[in-house]
Amino acid sequence: MVKSIDRETGKVILSYKETLGTWEENAKMFTPGTKTKGIVRETEKNRNGIFIELTPNLVGMAEYEEGLEYGKTVDVYIKKIDNERKKIKLAIV
Repeated sequence: MVKSIDRETGKVILSYKETLGTWEENAKMFTPGTKTKGIVRETEKNRNGIFIELTPNLVGMAEYEEGLEYGKTVDVYIKKIDNERKKIKLAIV
């Protein structure tokens, strides 16, 4: 998406994030009680949880599990979607 064009300097500012949809739009694609695939994006240093990317603009959190590495694809169960707080609780299956 073209965000702006500076005709004096010839600079064009682009962004792709707007094309990925909002949190709410992406969350509507998932239903609590279902299984899907996700990608491990970050493990919390204090081992409280693991962030799993469901879509490029939507991340949920699962309980910490040993041996999971960044970029690994995992099967997850969607426990809860909290639209108000924009949080998704997951379980790795």
